[in-house]
Amino acid sequence: MNETDLFESWHSVCFMGSVNERLVMGVFSRFKDIVNANLNSMLDKAEDPEKMIKLMIQEMEDTLVEIKASCAGAMASRAKANRALESARTKLESWGRKAELAIEKGREDLAREALVEKRNTQSEVDNLESELSQFADLADKYQQDIVQLEEKLDAARNKHRILLQRQIQASKSQRASAAIKKADTSDAFVKFEQYENRIDRMEADAEMGRVRNSQPTDLDSQFRALELDSEIESELQALKAKKQSQSQG
Repeated sequence: MNETDLFESWHSVCFMGSVNERLVMGVFSRFKDIVNANLNSMLDKAEDPEKMIKLMIQEMEDTLVEIKASCAGAMASRAKANRALESARTKLESWGRKAELAIEKGREDLAREALVEKRNTQSEVDNLESELSQFADLADKYQQDIVQLEEKLDAARNKHRILLQRQIQASKSQRASAAIKKADTSDAFVKFEQYENRIDRMEADAEMGRVRNSQPTDLDSQFRALELDSEIESELQALKAKKQSQSQG
């Protein structure tokens, strides 16, 4: 399965569900499918994981933009509904006071009409309160989903950063291995060994020269022998003289 097939699979995951569900839930369904998707599994199947996760991140970023826009819309609608509710409540109180005033003035006909308007306004207040609650819940749900999707997006970005680091490290290791292999198969090490052998021979020759220089030459040996003979002869003559002297005494 190549990256295009995987991304189409990922993209279809983001839009799962029935037509009615997509119409009703909209971005909620898309968000749910994204955060529940198994990124690791999809990356393991990808021929180019780095490319695949970039597509996923782009999809998440687009969805996050849509959720934030929907959240802003829900919050604006909540604010509008809240203003309408406050206006309706003010109107409700006004019709109540008008009904009381009409009774005080003996105008039951006007009081009756005021009470009818009050009842209609109360129905409007009830509807606005329900609408306001729904918008508040919707805005809260959007905000929760934004937090979850941002966490998912951060995790995907971290994974992307790790993949890039691993890719860089792997590339360096490949280049190093290639360099080592090239060096092993080149003439460089052969030349190094030849040069080392040459140095070994030079060192051995130098050592032999020092040994030869420390040994006496033949001429030196002969003169040393003569000197040794002279010393022995002198000692011998001394012993003979001593013996002769003792015998005479």
